[in-house]
Amino acid sequence: MKKILLSFAAIISLLTMSIAFSNDSASNKSTSGYKKPSDAELKQSLTPLQYSVTQTDDTERPFKNEYWNEKRDGIYVDIVSGEALFSSTHKFKSGTGWPSFYQPLESSNVAEKTDYILIFPRTEVRSKNADSHLGHVFSDGPEPTGLRYCINSASLRFVEKDDLKKQGYEEYAELFEDK
Repeated sequence: MKKILLSFAAIISLLTMSIAFSNDSASNKSTSGYKKPSDAELKQSLTPLQYSVTQTDDTERPFKNEYWNEKRDGIYVDIVSGEALFSSTHKFKSGTGWPSFYQPLESSNVAEKTDYILIFPRTEVRSKNADSHLGHVFSDGPEPTGLRYCINSASLRFVEKDDLKKQGYEEYAELFEDK
């Protein structure tokens, strides 16, 4: 009986920590001048899945999402803010059913925080300015970083290499010059 009570107390403690850590995203304010749209504006501009993933930390289904098997050259930006996040040059086939990258394109646009939603700690990945939930990062990726950024397609917009300049991302065109 004592073991059961101790286990129950440990679970309650972890759940309490999870709630505390999940509430700290509100303190992640942007200093870049970006102003996040209101909740009503986001509900109008995003699909229900995009809203659910980016704003309420949901996860889309594996192998049933837009970019898990994307092979074109280009960059991935936050669906809410347009911040450059990942590049196809860092993408790899992880077998998980979500787009996976071994590093961010712009680490300054990616924030990490610990979540306890599944009781055990995980490292959540969020966009820095829009505070969009992107996915999680794990330490089972390939070299050179050993990391696997497992990202929801619904949190991303893909900008093909030929459209980079037209969409204002010309500084990333050099990534694809030799291809």
